[in-house]
Amino acid sequence: MATLSLAKTSFQSVEDYIASQPEAARAALQKVRNTIRKAVPEAAETISYRMPTYTLRGHRLLHFAVWKQHYSIYAATDSVIAAFGDSLAAYEVEKGTIRFPLSEPVPVGLIGRIAKFRAAEIRGREAAKSRAPKRR
Repeated sequence: MATLSLAKTSFQSVEDYIASQPEAARAALQKVRNTIRKAVPEAAETISYRMPTYTLRGHRLLHFAVWKQHYSIYAATDSVIAAFGDSLAAYEVEKGTIRFPLSEPVPVGLIGRIAKFRAAEIRGREAAKSRAPKRR
């Protein structure tokens, strides 16, 4: 199964990104998209780094992309790995990336929990900043 060269392609929307992928990958990508949107409905959806990207209040929530044999979500912060370590054991995790095989069912529950966790991280950082004393 081939994927488009991300270096040569500019997508205008997440719909464009998903539609441009091989048919076998589209259903998985749509499930990932729907899961993220359901988990964090207030997240903004855009294209960044030539892949679907979700932001919350201007902060990066996560990205996803498809490759030949897998799709990845880019949300593996140290705290995500610590919180979901056991659940992530079946997947390849490195350098901020969690890889899911295209040959397996989409783990919608896990992806939804990761999206919600990342949203809570962002909200927590914002709350901490608002409580911090103002410098003069």
